Amino acid sequence: MISRHSQQEDDAGGMMVMKTASGEEAAEEMDNREDPSSSADLSGGSNQRRKLAAPPMDVSLDRSEGSLLSEDALDTEDEALDTGDDLDVNIDELDTSDEAEEFNQHGDSQEPDVGAGAASSEAVAGQRAAEESRLWRSVVIGEQEHRIDMKCIEPYKRVISHGGYYDQQNAIIVFAACFLPDSNCDNYNYVMENLFLYVISTLELMVAEDYIIVYLNGATPHRRMPGFSWMKKCYQMIDRRLKKNLKMFIIVHPSWFIRTLLGITRPFISSKFSSKIKYVNSLQELGEIIPMEYVHIPPSIVKLDTELQDTAVKADKRGNSAV
Repeated sequence: MISRHSQQEDDAGGMMVMKTASGEEAAEEMDNREDPSSSADLSGGSNQRRKLAAPPMDVSLDRSEGSLLSEDALDTEDEALDTGDDLDVNIDELDTSDEAEEFNQHGDSQEPDVGAGAASSEAVAGQRAAEESRLWRSVVIGEQEHRIDMKCIEPYKRVISHGGYYDQQNAIIVFAACFLPDSNCDNYNYVMENLFLYVISTLELMVAEDYIIVYLNGATPHRRMPGFSWMKKCYQMIDRRLKKNLKMFIIVHPSWFIRTLLGITRPFISSKFSSKIKYVNSLQELGEIIPMEYVHIPPSIVKLDTELQDTAVKADKRGNSAV
């Protein structure tokens, strides 16, 4: 009984093995079966395509072998992306667009620009030279060089002006005493010294041939009248050529002070120069001697002249009525 039972079990096991083998063979035969839609004969004898079997893939989310999240699959993807170079990149070290732009701005500002620096230096030097020329002027008077402080005499430069020409080429130089500084101003002597140099140097520039000086004495308070020493120095510093070419020295609206002052200076001036001095009591009388088209007369002197003429007319009327 026992042997028969064992034999039956062996027969049953053999049948199961055979069935299993037959099932595997059937599956293999099914895989190897030609599929017309997926395989093709490379020889060109058939239009059928060969069906390739895909390897089994486990789409579960665990990390078991064959799953999408398994370490082998991740390693395979890393190997596929590896180009052979060790690209060790730190994201924190990458420059963003803002950081790069800021770096460029700082870099540009810190880089020394030799051309711009040279141009800036030349511009500064030019500005300094222009300012130096505006504040100071070098002149040669009597073969001696002098420097004029142009800043201190800026308010008084109107004291001398060009009044045009007479006889076509002879200059008319106008000297307005009303524009002289007050004697009580700060650094009066310093201002007058520089103003004197300015007047003499300007006179030399304006005069080429014969010339006339028109001295506007009216509307000048006593505190603005030049002193005796200043006028004496002016006369002594005038070049011989200027003294010789001076044809007339006209004093308009002379006061008793200027008459007295000129009387004191007569011993220090030549007789020829004294003979050139002429007194004029009105602008109308001045217009009879020289053309007045380009002679600038300050408003204060015009007003004074009008008042003096009105006074003279009234005096004449009183004299005529008395007769």
